[in-house]
Formats: sequence, C-alpha cells, structure tokens
Amino acid sequence: MSDAPGAAASAMGSGRELATPPSDGISNLRFSNHSDHLLVSSWDKTVRLYDAEANLLKGEFAHPGPVLDCCFHDDSSGFSAGADHTVRRLSFTSSKEDVLGRHDAPVRCVEYSYAAGQVITGSWDKTIKCWDPRGVSGPERTLVGTYAQPERVYSMSLVGNRLVVATAGRHVSIYDLRNMSQPEQKRESSLKYQTRCVRCFPNGTGYALSSVEGRVSMEFFDLSESAQSKKYAFKCHRKSESGRDTVYPVNAIAFHPIYGTFATGGHDGFVNVWDGTNKKRLYQYSKYASSIAALSFSKDGHLLAVASSYGYEEGEKPHEPDAIFIRGVNEVEVKPKPKALAAPQ
Repeated sequence: MSDAPGAAASAMGSGRELATPPSDGISNLRFSNHSDHLLVSSWDKTVRLYDAEANLLKGEFAHPGPVLDCCFHDDSSGFSAGADHTVRRLSFTSSKEDVLGRHDAPVRCVEYSYAAGQVITGSWDKTIKCWDPRGVSGPERTLVGTYAQPERVYSMSLVGNRLVVATAGRHVSIYDLRNMSQPEQKRESSLKYQTRCVRCFPNGTGYALSSVEGRVSMEFFDLSESAQSKKYAFKCHRKSESGRDTVYPVNAIAFHPIYGTFATGGHDGFVNVWDGTNKKRLYQYSKYASSIAALSFSKDGHLLAVASSYGYEEGEKPHEPDAIFIRGVNEVEVKPKPKALAAPQ
C-alpha cells in the first residue's frame, strides 16, 4: 500500500493511559456496542471492566488461570475464554460468574452473536462450540453444538450470521451460524506464514487476515471471479535498515465502525490506519513502548483503545509495563481521502 498525503505525520502522544491496568500480558480488549465501557482480558488471570471515558475501573473477576479472550454480552456483562479450558459468564452488576461450559484444551477465542443469541468459542482442542447462555441447568443444557476444526483455533470473527475461523496450518473456515453442520467455505490463507488475527469487514463482504510475517490480506466471501479479483495482500509493520528487512508479527486488526477503514497493531510498537478500498495508509501513530497486543474502536469510532503489551514474541526478557491507552480519534486519521480527479481538459 502507498501512503496517502500526510500519512507520515504521526499523531503526537500515545493517548490517555488507563489507571490500574493488568499486571501481565493483555490478551484482548473490546469496547461495548452500547457505551464507552471497555472489557479487558489478561494473562494475569483477570477480566476487567473499565469506563474508558472516565478512566475508571468498574469491576474485575479473577480466574484460576490466564484469560485468553473476552467479549461483551450487554453493557455490564460478558464472557471469558480461559486457559483452564472453561468458558465463563460474568455479570459485573451482580459480581456473579458461572461456568457456561468447557473445552478439552485452553479456550483461545470467544464471540457473542447478537444475531443467533449464542456464544461461540474456539479452542486449541481443535473445535468450536456454540452455547445458548439462556440455558440454566448446567453446561449440558447450554451446549448447542461442537464442530471439529482442522487445527487449533487461533482467531475468530463475526459479522451478522457469518463466522470466520482461522486455525493453525493456515486454514480458514467460513460458517453460516444458521447452519453450522459444515462450513460454507473452506480456504487456505493467502499468506505463507502463520495466521495471527482475522477480522470481518463491517459491511459483511469479507475479512482482513494478518500473519506473523508483517502482512495483511484482504479477502472477499463472494466466490465470483469479479469479487475474487479484488482480493490482495500488502506488507506492513516492517523496518528496512542498511539493506536488511526486519519483519514483525501483525497482532491486531480493528475496523472503524463508521468509515470501514482499519487499524493494525504490530510487534514493532506501531499502530497504522489503512484505507483498504483505496489501498492507502492514512495514518501512523507515534511508536508505543511495547508490542501492540490488541486494538478496539468505540461504537461511534471516536475512541481507539490500544494495548501496549509485550507478547513474549522474543521469549522472556525485560520489557515495559503492560498498559492500555485511550486515544481520541480525529476524522483525518480514519476518513478515506477522496481520489483526486483529473483536471478537465
């Protein structure tokens, strides 16, 4: 991708740092669909709920093991995916939690589908499971179905009734939640290296997928020749010094809810904003002190949450404390720039 005019001018400052962050690696963070509440999961065995605008920790749950993912149910409750193989439901208003169900290995991903009224989890046990959180008589009542995957689940994303599952071995499966008996499509990643993150386009036409090798591919659900001709991949989160390329994993992707542009976060500590339609980089924020572990835009796109958190990509070593920054987003950073029209002859 090329840079849009002005893209090189980094926005100054990191944003406002949240007080009382997790004490170990941040596995994910997500804004609520209803407010500026932010849900954060961490390797420090906690799930925390913040009011991002007020910079206030509103609640916290401690788990028996590291928490690998979290998602909202409504504004004050959510679900967590645990390394202890469990899927939990958390209510911050009542401070109550219960176990929704279990996998046979750590649970890597959790999503709540408003369309289906179900929780979907993906695990390193090579399955995804669907749960009905309204089931009240124990885990056997809440489990809707178990669906075998070709490999360990690394990342998942939902848009409407579509579920995209990315696993080890560069497999991608696309499901319709209304008929989970088999995937609508089975694909192989367009990228040569291990998948790090997958996120669906807000308009429901496809998904972005990132790899450990500094690349992102833009993929489309429609299998027609004309739709597939639009797919492409681009390099990002790389550094060139004296003829040598250093390549960084792209850990996080977040789409802007209004404009459909998207941010990527890399192990290089940078957050870039891209216009995927016009194939331009719109913005690069100034470098963070540590690897970017997760990103999320607020419901109206006016805030961007950034997790600056070392992900042990280079093993055990001294690193900066884990931190969450809340950035105010200016329209110039995320709004696609209109293509310049040729002067009339």
